[in-house]
Amino acid sequence: MICSKEAVTDIAASLGVTAKVSTPTWADHVYSCNYVYAQGTIKLSVKELASQSAVAALYNQDAQTLGRRPDAIAFGQGAFITTNGSVIVRKDNKVLEIDVSGIPQKFGTPPQTRDNVALSIAATVMSCWTGA
Repeated sequence: MICSKEAVTDIAASLGVTAKVSTPTWADHVYSCNYVYAQGTIKLSVKELASQSAVAALYNQDAQTLGRRPDAIAFGQGAFITTNGSVIVRKDNKVLEIDVSGIPQKFGTPPQTRDNVALSIAATVMSCWTGA
């Protein structure tokens, strides 16, 4: 879903710029791809876990490792913005990461902050995620 043609089209519409998307990979229960732009790269990944407790553990580990801003985010079954503006969302037995650390502080047309770019992508992905 994060690397599908529909997602690529919808994300381009929300950011005002089009990406070249890398061939998706599946390794260690992680599905991922890179959205490559002239100004930088956004990495999207979804990790599939065996249980809700494993999801909670990874989500909490990400909050500690990546840093968690206090903003309240209403996506999935919990979400947060990291200190670099990336977004982590947990839903069902999966954790979505939208890593915007590879783009400038202002990105898109019109320019948006990194965290707004990540939130826009999260909203786009979650709108297609059944039961989101």
